[in-house]
Amino acid sequence: MITYKSISRVGSRPVNEDCVGMHKKGQEYGFFLADGLGGHGKGDIASKTAVEQAILRFEESGFSEETIRQIFLTGQAAIMEKQRQLGCVSAMKTTMTALLVGNRSIRFGHVGDSRIYYFRNKRLMGRTMDHSVPQMLAAAGEIKEGEIRHHPDRNRLLRVMGTEWDRPAFQLSEELARSGRQAFLLCSDGFWELIGEKEMTDLLKRSRTVEQWMDAMEAVVLRNGKGTAMDNYSAVAVWT
Repeated sequence: MITYKSISRVGSRPVNEDCVGMHKKGQEYGFFLADGLGGHGKGDIASKTAVEQAILRFEESGFSEETIRQIFLTGQAAIMEKQRQLGCVSAMKTTMTALLVGNRSIRFGHVGDSRIYYFRNKRLMGRTMDHSVPQMLAAAGEIKEGEIRHHPDRNRLLRVMGTEWDRPAFQLSEELARSGRQAFLLCSDGFWELIGEKEMTDLLKRSRTVEQWMDAMEAVVLRNGKGTAMDNYSAVAVWT
């Protein structure tokens, strides 16, 4: 059985440039989250376009490795076309995450620094690696993982949708078997920067429903963001 809850909040910003979406096709589910890059303009259009294209592809084809590839490829093409139509080739960029849950298998993918966390038996198994300067520095051993959240270059992204790709910029997970007692969290940087992995896991262990888990995590985000210029923050929590 799949249960889920999503949130998308404007924070302290004038416009919410995040976008979340979900689509159910038979007994298969697709969950999507994108974070438009506010510094480049029209980020809200970019994120909405990416999610709309993802829903269309999933509705057409359902769960498969090719579907999740096409979610990123057609989303990228649609954003680039909108840039040309609106005369803003240097703007309109977004991150993207996608989680597909099939009858027996699960796949996910991402580009940018919006993350997908994977939990099994209420233990954190891993997360996607940001396509950012701080993540690259952490991978090289120059900073610690925990320093990514507050690094001065945390908003410098190396891969996004809405820039020319000479090769696909997205990364896909290996296929996971659906085994039950699995949880996933898709979230924008405005969310994960304000809550640590230990807190996510501790709250998961104490939650009886996915709604309780999301509400408890959002409370932490709001507490840690109080008195700051909070970014848009969005998340999708999925239990399977």
